[in-house]
Amino acid sequence: MSSAQSVSPALPTGLKAVLFDMDGVLFDSMPAHAASWAKICTECGLQMSVRDVYLNEGRTAESTIEVLTQRTWGRSTNPEEVDRIYALKCEEFKNYPEADVMPGATDVLDAVLRTGQQIYIVTGSAQDSLLDRIYTHLPGYFERQRVICGKDYQHGKPDPEPYLMGLQRAGVSADQAVVVENAPLGVRAAKAAGIFTIAVNTGILDDADLLAEGADLVFPSMEALAEAWPTLCR
Repeated sequence: MSSAQSVSPALPTGLKAVLFDMDGVLFDSMPAHAASWAKICTECGLQMSVRDVYLNEGRTAESTIEVLTQRTWGRSTNPEEVDRIYALKCEEFKNYPEADVMPGATDVLDAVLRTGQQIYIVTGSAQDSLLDRIYTHLPGYFERQRVICGKDYQHGKPDPEPYLMGLQRAGVSADQAVVVENAPLGVRAAKAAGIFTIAVNTGILDDADLLAEGADLVFPSMEALAEAWPTLCR
């Protein structure tokens, strides 16, 4: 049990929707993402460690590369540079085994459905090969209209726009929703949208990195969240 669980703030009353991040929450894909981003960016002369990837998780590719070019070279990126680096990253990512569904993810989804909430995905990913896994690996849980991806909005996390779009798609207000995230910038985006946020720390960061962005609860795994969900929703 994480230290944050003992605080146990109450979930919103009248909860109607749960918005899930994808990578690191529903799929155990972050190790491959982190390794491929760090490798390609380093080869391209940009400074990026595996920890940097986790700290910047949730950004669009353009935003990620903009952060790196500003930090490394003191200048903005450009569309050609973004396309080139992101294409290399996507090719590198293919060298890793396909990510499994995160242990406990379907248990959480089933628990949420049993307590009567709608479920949506809000992800920064725009790769068709990754988005297609939602329908092949989590069949029956999500229709396309329940997936908000990097192609659907202009400003990615940590901007609140993705989660505000999730609220709009679900037809609920911020106080009727909960976000499940694993990334600091995802937590920041959700909190900026005014949504109660549960962080599931499935990566290499400390709980403190998630709490610092305003996470209301932190769990060590999706299995732990699934076990706690019926009590949280009382």
